[in-house]
Amino acid sequence: MRTTWIAAAVALACATTAQAENAAPKAEDPRIAAILENLGKVRTIESVALSPDGRHLAWAVKTNGKPVVEVADADGRNARRVTATKGCGETSVAWAPDSKRLAFLSDCAGKAPGVEEGKQDDISIVDTTTKAPAKRITHLTGYVSGLEWAPDGKQLAFLYVPNATRRASATAAAKPQLGEIGVEGIEVQQVATVDATGGAVRTLTPAGLHVYEYALSADGKRLAYVAAQPPGDNNWWIAKLYVQDATAGAKGDVIVDTNALKGALKDLQVAVPRFSPDGSRIAFIGGLMSDQGSTGGDIWVVPSRGGAPVDVTPGTPTTPVWLAWAANDRLVVSEQVAGASRVASYALPAEGSATPTTLFDLPMALGDGRLSMSLSLGQDFSKAAFIASSFDKGYEAYVADLGARAAPVAVTSFNAALKPSWGKAESITWKNEGHDVQGWLLYPANYDAKKKYGLIVSIHGGPAAAVLPRRPAAGYGAAPLSALGYFVFMPNPRGSYGQGEAFVQANRKDFGYGDLRDALAGVDAIEKTHPVDDKRLGLTGWSYGGFMTMFAVTQTTRFKAAVAGAGISNWQSYYGQNLIDQWMKPFFGASVYDDPNVYAKSSAINFIKNVKTPTLVVVGERDAETPAPQSFEFWHALRAQGVPTSLVVYPGEGHGFARDASRRDVLARALAWFDQYLGEPPAAKGR
Repeated sequence: MRTTWIAAAVALACATTAQAENAAPKAEDPRIAAILENLGKVRTIESVALSPDGRHLAWAVKTNGKPVVEVADADGRNARRVTATKGCGETSVAWAPDSKRLAFLSDCAGKAPGVEEGKQDDISIVDTTTKAPAKRITHLTGYVSGLEWAPDGKQLAFLYVPNATRRASATAAAKPQLGEIGVEGIEVQQVATVDATGGAVRTLTPAGLHVYEYALSADGKRLAYVAAQPPGDNNWWIAKLYVQDATAGAKGDVIVDTNALKGALKDLQVAVPRFSPDGSRIAFIGGLMSDQGSTGGDIWVVPSRGGAPVDVTPGTPTTPVWLAWAANDRLVVSEQVAGASRVASYALPAEGSATPTTLFDLPMALGDGRLSMSLSLGQDFSKAAFIASSFDKGYEAYVADLGARAAPVAVTSFNAALKPSWGKAESITWKNEGHDVQGWLLYPANYDAKKKYGLIVSIHGGPAAAVLPRRPAAGYGAAPLSALGYFVFMPNPRGSYGQGEAFVQANRKDFGYGDLRDALAGVDAIEKTHPVDDKRLGLTGWSYGGFMTMFAVTQTTRFKAAVAGAGISNWQSYYGQNLIDQWMKPFFGASVYDDPNVYAKSSAINFIKNVKTPTLVVVGERDAETPAPQSFEFWHALRAQGVPTSLVVYPGEGHGFARDASRRDVLARALAWFDQYLGEPPAAKGR
């Protein structure tokens, strides 16, 4: 029923949109073409890895439209490609313990039967000390990710979904909801291994558990992993931490079940499990998280044979995101700090809280391509390699000397010549209701301090996430709006990462209220110091930011135009429509059936008669996280109230748009919408 109804609604929306006078973007707008051209020039680096001996780097960099593997010295010199294949994508570089062999994923095998998204990846290995060609060691038919070497260098481990039809992620386009829902067509991700010389693939974890992340012990004999019963898209929020022997058929023992706990970790999420070098303990990130892969919380430590988990960073004003053991009493930690990145060393005493020492701060987004903010570390932990970018700098590989606590150095220059077509970025801080709040402000392109500009507030998804400076992708976002002459304000209000776990949890049971007040207070602070025309304020956001857009226009008429992407208009109906309802109880405190009022309190549809703001609504047809009916409900209500609106549903798209044509179209429509309602008045244009 749901799929059939959506298909009919898509046709209705397309017809309605086509008939609306101002719904479609202006044809061939030269400004948009120039912005997209600029955004598309960047060469992304998909992954980077530092060899264990610290002497070499490997990376997968976009070349002629595809990522290809290159190897270089640790300072970036003498870079060379190590494969000779053409037209193939190569990703997920991983060094063997001998610092000679390099494993990576390659899609040269072609498209796998039934796989909708891209080609089939297989594991290849190349000896970087010889000129021998890379050897393909697997013949997979499914989704593969999380490639890691076993400590002895004889095997590789990875996450594998046999016969997958899609990427294993809730943000990917959902399968059509047909057949017996929740029973038929379930796809399960397991930890698998294969010998480095090739051969049969062995699955280690039980077929009845969907594994999200894993780690091997230093001796390779034990396996820790975060897993839940399928379906995997829905159950990450109730996943448990397991430990088992690293052999096929071994039984997994539950080490942490947050549902069974009391105290600060109860019913929250766990991620990034890592064994201590001696195997006696496991450290992990525990906290309130909105999405798998968007990690943040406190650092917890638990005995690897079982016991009570201990929070070793209680009350920290930062958000730890990723960690690795450098010794039995020391961690290397990547964390978010008020809209920026930090890498720190945490000393772990026998008892009590960990003591952090900052190794470096970086006003950029960083990571090595594996997990959020993950680093590639040498075996002596003196160096770290990662990819970083910011609003004004494209992706480059960086190396940091952790022992010297020196600033990271870019060792590539793939994007050094690129200049942004948008304005400069500025970190903005303000206080509201006892909170210290931070956000980022993009200036208009070609900024003139003597002029007044419109300002568009762009609210991030999550809510447990944050805006960090990063190179914008070729699609909808803040940079194109800045390039068209607007200030763009990206707040990190309560609910965001970067200011400690209490700040993340400050909007539980309060969606759309305190966080909106934080954002509006930020607008007020900006207007006191920047030439903003308060009569030309816009609002936009995607996912949770789409909800905030829908809800905010019911609470204030201050915004004169809005674009709601993949939003939620009615939390009560959403509970039964989405495919990831397990995320909701930690944030709302109960199911909708046990406490409908807490859901009604934050539902835009219950305040719909207050809306005056012209609102464009966009969504993917097969969005599992924020299903299209939520956008239909909001659009339908606005149209009934006579509020200018347009709804565009993108066929086949999920929560994050995968097709270039869709990303370009939504950008063009949104820019045209804001130009229509926020553009300079004729008198101002004529000055």
